[in-house]
Parts: sequence; structure tokens; C-alpha cells
Amino acid sequence: MAAEPIRSGPAARKGYVRAFSTLGCPELDLRGVFALARGHGIAAVELRVLKGSLDLPGQFRGMGLSPAGLRALAEASGVRIVALDTSFRLVDGTDKDRDEFLEMVPWAEALGGVRLRVFDGGSEGDASELQRASAAAGWWRSLRAERGWKSDIMVETHDTLLTSPAIARFAAAAPGAAILWDSHHTWRKGGENPAATWRSIGGHVVHLHVKDSAGGAAPGDPIRHALPGTGDFPMADLRKALGESYTGPLSLEWERHWHPDIAPLEEALRSARSTSWW
Repeated sequence: MAAEPIRSGPAARKGYVRAFSTLGCPELDLRGVFALARGHGIAAVELRVLKGSLDLPGQFRGMGLSPAGLRALAEASGVRIVALDTSFRLVDGTDKDRDEFLEMVPWAEALGGVRLRVFDGGSEGDASELQRASAAAGWWRSLRAERGWKSDIMVETHDTLLTSPAIARFAAAAPGAAILWDSHHTWRKGGENPAATWRSIGGHVVHLHVKDSAGGAAPGDPIRHALPGTGDFPMADLRKALGESYTGPLSLEWERHWHPDIAPLEEALRSARSTSWW
């Protein structure tokens, strides 16, 4: 596989691996993504969009790559691909959604069994949705065992898994499920301090998303994206809580694909470094 993670700055002391999602650089192709990561000393990337498209297998094939070719390109780059992000939702994902999700598996397998991001889904977080999410996770577990795949899913806390009690209920209903914790969501939308959330759910977490924002302190005060280290997100508290126990990816999810008016990812990465944010 690719080179060992670059160890420098706060990440080296805290044990996690700094990464970024390609949501922050949607205009780039894969080679451009690798070059951006190397230029900023970032050890790893998670792939969500390439050249404006969420169809990652289509983008790989458009580069003339097979799954083995993708592995070779990643190895040569010195940057690890730590996740392939899908759009599949555990709650009420259709057969078509499942087929599109499964198209990602050969690429994840070729990369040594990297994680496939799926969403929780749902809108109520009630017992019915929890049951449907658990059933979908069970479908995956059975298929994975049948096919002998190394790759596994991680469930992003995106829709209904916004608080630690909700995440705990899901973990109990789907034993062994790995969590991609969107720490900003549970803080900004769920109203929890990230350090407290980590103490509650850390045993289930294999990947973290981080971002910064400002505003919302008073009624009518809009919440705005903020360059890392210039907003209100309590990153120092989170880093202290993680200590040396968390060694997975800590990934900057700079959502320029969805919000093209925000600053380029390069600026966000420079801000994160200059403020010692991560």
C-alpha cells in the first residue's frame, strides 16, 4: 500500500492521521488531489468527488484505471486513500442505491479493504427507522461474509444520529457497526460538547470529520463557514479528549462542492496549519 503517514505537528503528538475530503477540491482529478495533499503535508485523503462528479468508479474508469491500476497510482503517490464515500443511506436505500453502492466495492478491495462511507438516513430516528437501518447493516454484513470482502462500511452521523444517545441506540441495534463521527454535526446541531460525545461513543468511531463555523449565538445570527481556527468549534477540547487513543483519520470536510462560495481548500489547509488547529 501507500507510504506511511506523514507525522508532523499536532497530528504526530496526538496519534491521528490528518486527511481531507475531496468535497473541498471538487474541481481536481485524482492526480491533482494527491499533489494537493503532498503539498500541504497531508498523509491521507478520502474520496467523495472528482472533477465535479460523485461517480467515483466512473471517474476512475475515465482515467483508464482498473482497480489494480488505482492501487498502483495510490502507492506511487505516497498518499493513502483511507475511504471511498458513497451516497447510500441505511434507512430506505433503494435497490438502485444498493447497486450503485456495490459498484464501489472492487475499488475499495483493491486499496486493501478501505472503508466505504454510508449515511444513517431517516428523519425521525424512531424505532421503525432504527430497525430499517439495522436490517440494512445486517444485509451488508451477510453479503460481506459471503463474498469474503475485506472492505467494511462506516456509518456517518449525518441525519438522525446527531446525539450520543442516538448513536448508542444504533450501536446496540447493529453490533460491530463502525461510526464515522461528524463532530461538527453533534456539536452544532446536536448541542453536545465534542469532548463529552467522544467519551460516550469513542469506542465505535473509526473516522472523524471536522470543520469550523461561526455565528448562531443570538436569534437571527446566521451560522457561517469559518476557516479552520477562526470559528467557534472547540477543536482544542476535541484534540485533548482524543489524546493518543485515537489513531484513525481526522479529516477536514471543507464542503466547497456544496458551497462553492467558500474559500478554496488550499486556504483552509493553510489556516488550519497556521493556527495549529489540528
